[in-house]
Amino acid sequence: MNTLNRRALMQLSLAAGASAAPVARRKVITEQDPRNIKLAHRVSIRVSDEDLLFLKQIGLDHFRAEIPADAPLEELGRARDRFAKFGIRMISCAHYAHRTPDIELGLPGPKRERDLDKCRAVVRELGKLGVGILVLDWHPGNTYTTAIVERRGYRVREFNLAEYRAKMDDLTFGREYSVDEIWAALEYFLRSVLPVAEEVGVKLAMHPDDPPIPKMHGVPRIFSNAEGYRRAEKLAHGSKNWGVRLCVGTWSEGGKAMGSDVFEMIREWGPKGKIFDVDLRNVTSTLPVFQETFPDDGFVDLYQVVKALRQAGYSGPMVPDHVPELAGDGGDRRAATAYCIASMRAMLRRANEEAG
Repeated sequence: MNTLNRRALMQLSLAAGASAAPVARRKVITEQDPRNIKLAHRVSIRVSDEDLLFLKQIGLDHFRAEIPADAPLEELGRARDRFAKFGIRMISCAHYAHRTPDIELGLPGPKRERDLDKCRAVVRELGKLGVGILVLDWHPGNTYTTAIVERRGYRVREFNLAEYRAKMDDLTFGREYSVDEIWAALEYFLRSVLPVAEEVGVKLAMHPDDPPIPKMHGVPRIFSNAEGYRRAEKLAHGSKNWGVRLCVGTWSEGGKAMGSDVFEMIREWGPKGKIFDVDLRNVTSTLPVFQETFPDDGFVDLYQVVKALRQAGYSGPMVPDHVPELAGDGGDRRAATAYCIASMRAMLRRANEEAG
């Protein structure tokens, strides 16, 4: 090989090496930026310090507090402070004081009033602690699951509508209820609790019916489509303290029957600042049969969902919702949790690169 050829070969080698050099990551807003979506996870306030260390190790800065039914309200403050020692902030709360037939079916009497007193006490406590979001749902007597199945070797929830109707559907509460009765129950709840939420600065975030079918166990489901949210918005008189808990998985399960797809919901409610909380979950298909999946294993492009949320200016919490079960995982499902949070972090960073 002559000198010229050797020199040309060296130049080609250097050029190839330069082209293979790592590309610098684009600068985007950090997860700590107030404008950004807050990656979070739903966590019992009674988890161990070792569990909290794990959450810190995977970079989690926020959590949704799951409150056991027997927890006194004073326990919330202690839990907030314990999580804070690991750098994890209580950004929202799931307390199920509203999940009583007396409230959700609208049964008049002293029991409903006592239950509503407890709901108001929960809201006041959250306001005192500086926790700005209380997540809610409104589906009494719900059946979430017809089977636990394996998908790609991991274990997940399945719902089969035919199986539910053949083997599980009944009149759980003794009779059929009318849709007007359930709307009246919600209206009474909002009149009783929403003024307190407005007073103390807590937002009430309503989850859609999961699975989103029109009736279950003799009870109509008023949040099984987009129109239900519009009607509830009117009952709340447009209050800035009532809004949407956008469960992407549930919205995807419903398909065209929802009236709006998840992107249309984001465009409708996001710019108004009325999406308060996001459950980011994927599923295999729409009803009549679906299985839950890891973020990358369902039919919905969750990256596009995250991007749409950022484009709409959403900056609230986003949790992985129902985490599948991986081999070797215990009750806390650490491997699966890390899988989901890492997936969400990658999607969020890419969305921020595109959406700003």
